[in-house]
Amino acid sequence: MSFEARSARTSTAEEQVAVVVVTYNRADLLEQMLAGLDALDRAPDAVFVVDNASTDHTREVLERSTLAGLVPIHASDNLGGAGGFRLGLQAAYDRGYDVMWLMDDDVVPAPDCLTRLLEADGSCLIAVREDRAGALVEKAALRFDLRNPLAIRPKTASIDSTYPSRAAMPATVEVENVAFEGFLVRREVIDRIGLPDASFFIFYDDVDFAIRARRAGFAIRAVRDAVLVRQLDFDQQHDLAGWKGYYMYRNLFVVHFRYGENLLVRLKPALIALVVVLLSPLRGGRAEASNVTRALRDGWRMRSLPAR
Repeated sequence: MSFEARSARTSTAEEQVAVVVVTYNRADLLEQMLAGLDALDRAPDAVFVVDNASTDHTREVLERSTLAGLVPIHASDNLGGAGGFRLGLQAAYDRGYDVMWLMDDDVVPAPDCLTRLLEADGSCLIAVREDRAGALVEKAALRFDLRNPLAIRPKTASIDSTYPSRAAMPATVEVENVAFEGFLVRREVIDRIGLPDASFFIFYDDVDFAIRARRAGFAIRAVRDAVLVRQLDFDQQHDLAGWKGYYMYRNLFVVHFRYGENLLVRLKPALIALVVVLLSPLRGGRAEASNVTRALRDGWRMRSLPAR
C-alpha cells in the first residue's frame, strides 16, 4: 500500500493533533497567534510552544494564556527556528500525537483552517498564506529545481507567482518545498525520514525537510481553503550582508551539496560565491563577501545529513 493510501483517513476526529509553535521575542504576535488557535472550530489536542530563550514578556504571555492543551517549552538558549521546531516536534512525537501542525508566531489561522487541512488527503499538507489585506502571499514552490545548474535560484515558480488569487487556485496544489508556517505533517513521515535538521539554525530547514519527505515518497499539497494570515511582511530576502545573510547563503549551499541532482548543480555554490565576491564592491561590500565565503566553507562541512 502506498504512503498516500495509508494516509487517507475515514475519520479525522480520532486523530490526535498537536500544534508546534516556535517563538522568540515576539510576545505580542504570539498572543495574537494563541488567540487564533483558541478560536479554531476543531481545537488541537495539544499546543507545544517552544520559547527560544526570549528576553521580552513571552513567558508572561504563556503563563496567563488559558488556551487548552498549552505546553510551554522554555529553551535555555536560542536554538533558532530549526532547533526549536526539532525540539517541539520531538516532544509531540514522543507523546504519541498522530498529526503535528507547525507554525511561527507571526501567523493567525482562520477558524476553519485546521478542519480544512484534516479533510484533505495526504501526509504532508500546507495551509495557504495571505496577508492582512487578503492578498495571496504563499511562497511555497511549485518547482524547486536542483537539476539545472543555470537556475541560480532553484525556486522557479511559487503559488503566489502562479495564481493571481486564492480563488484562482484548484482545491489542492502539489508543491516542492514548504515553510514551517502552517505545515501539517503526519507521524508516518517522521517515522520514515526523522526530524528537522537543527544545524540549519534558521532558513532552509523546512526546505531540507520537504525534500527528504518528497524523496521518501510523500507528496506535499497546499490546501486552498485552509487560510493562514501572515501578520508581517516578507522583508529579509535581501539582507545578505547582515548576520542572516550568512545563514541564507550557507543553508542554500547545503541544500545544493546534499540534493543537487548532478555534479554541476553541486558545484553551483562555488560559482555563486565567486560571483558574489567579485561583485561585492558594487553591492554588499566586505560583509557580504565574508558571509558567502564562510557560508561556502561551512556549508561543505554540512553536506552529509546528520544522524536522525
